[in-house]
Amino acid sequence: MPFTRINSKMVEAQVHPGQRMFSQRGAMLAYRGRVTFTPSITGGQGGVMSMIGRRVANEATPLMVVEGEGTVMFGHGGHHIHTADLTGETLYVESDRLLAFDGSLRQGTMFMGSQGGVMGVIRGQATGQGLFTTTLQGVGSAAFLAHGGVIELPVTPQRPVHVDPQAYVAHRGEVRNRLTAALGWREMVGRGSGEAFQLELSGQGTVYVQASEEKL
Repeated sequence: MPFTRINSKMVEAQVHPGQRMFSQRGAMLAYRGRVTFTPSITGGQGGVMSMIGRRVANEATPLMVVEGEGTVMFGHGGHHIHTADLTGETLYVESDRLLAFDGSLRQGTMFMGSQGGVMGVIRGQATGQGLFTTTLQGVGSAAFLAHGGVIELPVTPQRPVHVDPQAYVAHRGEVRNRLTAALGWREMVGRGSGEAFQLELSGQGTVYVQASEEKL
């Protein structure tokens, strides 16, 4: 069920009988029709085991199950909303940025150290994103939050992308990420730009970058 953009901070989704979707608790702004909202205990198709890591790290975001027949409008905190339509690939995004997604997508949890080893963990701490990130895989749509809007940058084997870690929002596809240091003599004497670390993304896919360095 693809999302329809109402404006930069609101999206709309059609809910059909026999189908379900998930949303952040408190993300529903309005709805029409016979739609129900119930707390999700397992956190999506990933089940209880997919949430253990995030629960231990206190990084889980409560979800609601949305079912019935009607139209639901979503938004949260006045943040900008970006949508992604997945056709089988994996979307990597922080749980607190996930606004809503199709129940057809399989939700999981990835330890940051699995991409980039120790530096992957450092990246999670440096960006304030924690030690785990949420994955969505399959065919369906997802809506996530950002500050100041989002730009999609293609990542190819020939052209990796370097992103300010604070501006990174999410990525999709077969993309590897690692944190690289950009310290030079200017940083050592206090004359640098402050961009001491960069997030390098390589492989094949897309990275989503927000127009701000603010956290949610």
